[in-house]
Amino acid sequence: MRLHRVLIRVGIIAFGVLVWSPAEGEPTHKTVPGVVVDHSPRTTGIYIGSPSLAVLPDGTYVASHDEFGPGSTEHERAKTRVFISKDRGESWQHVADVEGQFWSTLFVHRGHLYLLGTWSHYGNLVIRRSQDGGRTWTSPDDEKSGLLAKGRFHCAPVPVVEHSGRIWRAVEDTTNPRQWGRSFRARVISAPTDADLLVADNWTLSNPLPGDSSWLDGGFGGFLEGNIVIGPAGEILNILRVAYPEGGKAAVLHVARDGRTLRFDPHEDFVDFPGGAKKFTIRFDPQSRRYWSLVNWVPPRHQGLDAARVRNTLALVASPDLRHWEIRTVLLYHSDTQRHAFQYPDWLFDGDDIIAAIRTAYDDEAGGAHNAHDANYLTFHRFKCFRDLTMRDSVVPPAELGLQE
Repeated sequence: MRLHRVLIRVGIIAFGVLVWSPAEGEPTHKTVPGVVVDHSPRTTGIYIGSPSLAVLPDGTYVASHDEFGPGSTEHERAKTRVFISKDRGESWQHVADVEGQFWSTLFVHRGHLYLLGTWSHYGNLVIRRSQDGGRTWTSPDDEKSGLLAKGRFHCAPVPVVEHSGRIWRAVEDTTNPRQWGRSFRARVISAPTDADLLVADNWTLSNPLPGDSSWLDGGFGGFLEGNIVIGPAGEILNILRVAYPEGGKAAVLHVARDGRTLRFDPHEDFVDFPGGAKKFTIRFDPQSRRYWSLVNWVPPRHQGLDAARVRNTLALVASPDLRHWEIRTVLLYHSDTQRHAFQYPDWLFDGDDIIAAIRTAYDDEAGGAHNAHDANYLTFHRFKCFRDLTMRDSVVPPAELGLQE
């Protein structure tokens, strides 16, 4: 039986470690880092994907995730589950199941809550609006109510950014849904900030920009899950995860100001980026004048493995210019790479803290996750005073990661 419940934290979160007291007879999940928002045992064949996080104008936190795996409906009419917290993430309430929503970003625009993603695995591009805090949602029945584009689209919960009178989001499409990675083409959608976002004609979809397997000396396996980021000079960039055997690369695409074209120079626009073989979110912090991200860095201890599958380390990184990145600290870690992971973090600044929703593979009463990729938990985390954190504040000594202290 699928277990869906709300946990009330009684304790302290410190770098993702949770101490709490369960109700009598409930599974404890006592070793799981963070606050458990949702749990799906591997025995269901339903795995937790695509975490997203938003904060409403009244301070309510909203989190979502979709379902994937053999027990899910991801290929027909995918499901996204929505949760709210009235106490800054200490407890969560399930408020909605949204049928026909996948790989989606939660965001707030002009006081309304939106979900933007696909209908299903490689499905049409759709958007929904909620006017009651995520409890009910519009239905994308046609081009006037949220059906933005028909096709085989791919995306993830990546930032929706407002800039120069428009809102922007990265997506991809695929020319061959049976071939992961190399068939992906980078695209960007944008709309005027004052437009009705449910009307397809108000959106501009850029040209598709395909990858080339000859890039990175033949090691390029595709790019995906792009981040719209406003660069230091005000330029609009789409920074994508790169499938590359050794990992550690990201692709920086340049977006025209009208949103219609993308440009990329493979000789100049691949950058070193810790954890670049997995999904990441980049945001700019005006206070520190730095770009920040939470990434699945591969520390020296685990190098030599398939970089795309090593997701047991969550690190905080920062950059002044989007091209030079520094690992600041390790926030979450487990020594096992096969069935433990802290992946697909979607996160926001919250004053001096970072709050995050994370797709987590961890131990439970059903024997743990199916594997590191097929997560069994959605967890919430608060990382306090993030600007001050250093490697000395890591959850494990640097020596355990293979670093010299």
